Amino acid sequence: MKTAEGGIGRVFVLRLEDGDRLPDCVERFAEEHGVKQAFCAMLGGVGGGRIVAGPEDAAAMPPKPMLLGLVSAHEAAAVGTLFPDEAGLPKLHMHATFGRGESVRTGCIRPGIDVWTIGEFVIIELLGMELTRKRDAATGFELLTCS
Repeated sequence: MKTAEGGIGRVFVLRLEDGDRLPDCVERFAEEHGVKQAFCAMLGGVGGGRIVAGPEDAAAMPPKPMLLGLVSAHEAAAVGTLFPDEAGLPKLHMHATFGRGESVRTGCIRPGIDVWTIGEFVIIELLGMELTRKRDAATGFELLTCS
């Protein structure tokens, strides 16, 4: 286990609108407002896009992601973190659960999802830590690393 301790800075609430694309719009907002590190939460609707729902083979490295499409409106609830990548750009790592009728899907939003009608997004800035996402050669994942 690796740890870092810090504090809380600014808090932003974003009302995402129909067609706003995640993670793009949040990463752009973070860059424009100088948010380097944050805890994030979202709830609202999603109208489409793709999610990563696990590796095809958990033993294979680097893993090959399983991509699932979301078609039509789904309810969504998500949590994630925002940290800079090796180039210093903010990268959102967020997992969400999507429901439509009796069907539920859960996965990582990295490939991109589109807001349907409204999304409420909270960004809680984290201060006093120097964490970055660095690509791990064995897994291909961008892992948090203390600088």
